[in-house]
Amino acid sequence: MNTPSNLNGKKIILGITGSIAAYKAAFLVRLLIKAGAEVQVLMTEAATKFITPLTLATLSKNPVHTQVSSESSWNNHVEMGLWADAMVVAPLTATTLSKMAHGNCDNMIVATYLSARCPVFFAPAMDLDMWVHPATLDNVKRLTDFGNHLVNVGHGELASGLVGAGRMAEPEEIVARLHDFFKPNAALPLYGKKMIVTAGPTYEAIDPVRYIGNHSSGKMGICIADELAAQGATVSLILGPSIHKASHPNVTTLRVTSAQEMYERAAEEYKDAKAGILAAAVADYRPKEYFDKKMKKNEGDLKIELARTKDIAAELGAVKENHQLLIGFALETNNEIENAKGKLTKKNFDFIVLNSLQDKGAGFKHDTNKITILDRYNNIERFELKSKAAVAKDIVKKIIELCV
Repeated sequence: MNTPSNLNGKKIILGITGSIAAYKAAFLVRLLIKAGAEVQVLMTEAATKFITPLTLATLSKNPVHTQVSSESSWNNHVEMGLWADAMVVAPLTATTLSKMAHGNCDNMIVATYLSARCPVFFAPAMDLDMWVHPATLDNVKRLTDFGNHLVNVGHGELASGLVGAGRMAEPEEIVARLHDFFKPNAALPLYGKKMIVTAGPTYEAIDPVRYIGNHSSGKMGICIADELAAQGATVSLILGPSIHKASHPNVTTLRVTSAQEMYERAAEEYKDAKAGILAAAVADYRPKEYFDKKMKKNEGDLKIELARTKDIAAELGAVKENHQLLIGFALETNNEIENAKGKLTKKNFDFIVLNSLQDKGAGFKHDTNKITILDRYNNIERFELKSKAAVAKDIVKKIIELCV
C-alpha cells in the first residue's frame, strides 16, 4: 500500500472497544503509522480481553489509556480531545455506540469523544441482527446527525439486506477514508477563500443560572460551513450554544455564548474573509442588568428591562468592502417577501435566505428546511422542502456563482 501523504503529521486517536474485530486494530495502527500519522490508542476494559495494550503501545510508540481515573490518565481525555486532528473508533460495539450517542460517559473512549474538537469516524462491528435492530440504527443516526462519520462495510442506506452490514470496515478502507478526508483539492471552486459562518442561538444571561435564548439548533449553519469547506473554502464557524458540530477538517469552530461575543468574533474574522454567512439566530435583546447571584422567587410578577444587542448583520454590512460578500437569513411569519427585501437592502446583503414558519418542516427543530433566496438584483428563487444538508448545497452554489 502506498503511503497516503495526506496523513503525514496528522494526530489520530484510535478508540478500540470489546469486539472480536479488535484484533484488526493492530493492522490499523501499523497502516496509520506507515502513512505518517501519530497515533494515540484508547481502549475499553472489554477490548483488552481481545488484544493486549502492550501490543498496541509497542506499535503506536505511545502509552495506551484504558481508564479515565487511572493515575496516568486522569483528565487526559480533555487534552487528547484538543490534541487530535481526527478520532477513529474501530471496532465500535453496540454498547459503546449507545454510550456515545447518548453521552453516557463511563469509559475513556466516550470521555475523549465528548471532549473532542476534531472530526470523529466510527466503524461499528456487531452481529447482523444487532446491526439492523431499530435501537442500533437510531444510535447510528444520532451519531451521524451530530456530524460524525460512519465508516462501515455495506452501510449504504442502513438497510438490513446488505451483504456485510455490521461488519467492521477493513483497516485499509478506514485509512483510505481518512486519506480522502484530509486531501486538499486546488481545483475546488472556493479553494483558498476564507468564509465565516455564524450559527446557533445566543444565550443572554439574566443571572448565573437563567438566560434568554431561542430554539435554534445551529444545524443549518453547520451544514453550510461543512459544504463551504467541501468546496475548498477555509471556514471559521462562529457557533453559539449547540450540541452539534462541524465535521470537515477545514472548518475551525469558534465557540461563543452571547450576542456580544458573536459580534466581536464575527467582526474580527470578517476583516480578511471573502464572505460572511450569517445563519445564527442572534438574540435582539439582552437583560439590561445582570444579577451575579441567583435571583430568588418573590411574590408577584417579575419585570426585566431589556437592552438592544449589537446588530451583527448591520455592523458587518456597514464595513463590507467591494470584494466581500455578505449573506443574511430571515425567519418570518407574515409579509415574508416584503420583510426579507427590506432586510436585504438595509443591511447591505448580496442575497438573503428566507424561511417562513408557515412552511411545515422549515425553521427550528427540524432536519429539513424550505427556503427562498432573494438577491440584490431582484431575483427570487424558491426551493422545495429538503434536508438541511441539501439546502446548504443550494446556498453554497449561489455563493460560488458570486465568487467566480
